[in-house]
Amino acid sequence: MGTQKPGFEKNVFINCPFDEDYYIPLLRPLIFTIITLGYNPRIATESFDSGEVRIQKISNLIKNSKFSIHDLSRIQSREKDEIFRLNMAFELGIDIGCRLFINGEEKSKKTLVLETELYRIKKALSDLSGSDIKHHNNEPEKLVRAIRNWFVENGLKRVPSATSIWENFNEFMADFYQKRKEEGYKDKDLAMMPVPEFIHFIKEWIKNV
Repeated sequence: MGTQKPGFEKNVFINCPFDEDYYIPLLRPLIFTIITLGYNPRIATESFDSGEVRIQKISNLIKNSKFSIHDLSRIQSREKDEIFRLNMAFELGIDIGCRLFINGEEKSKKTLVLETELYRIKKALSDLSGSDIKHHNNEPEKLVRAIRNWFVENGLKRVPSATSIWENFNEFMADFYQKRKEEGYKDKDLAMMPVPEFIHFIKEWIKNV
């Protein structure tokens, strides 16, 4: 039997691209939504240790998280001769395997798969046929709505509306940029701010509003 892991019920593993095209418009509102709803985002880039094997770190994050969000919207190559990305689909497989083959609280895990376009992922992963996939069209507000509604569909009650979360996110970002600039941050500091630092600023803002 599995043993109770600290934070398991509130941890949300995030499997997504880490490039700037995703981080700024999509990962930021994704993280903000998770925190607004009272959960803890867990992501591979939350810590770096060159002595830690990456696959082991990811596996531990997955095992210690009741909820997982997998955004597979970047698995398709976009340029000629570009190799398409398999890491995100691979991590989804680890998550589903954890849910299926480990006894204990892991059996209660919940998984959300996101895509850019509805039904596109099933052309690449036909084994997902019959699974509910949400899509966001690379639109941040639509992403917020998809995540918020998924938590509600899995039992979360008395939740702010998607519109309210989206408006709060934009208010936070305006305040975030203003205050960070006053503190001496430059555009390059803010463009790819480490995830733990960004999470800290979200929690501080929510606590003080």
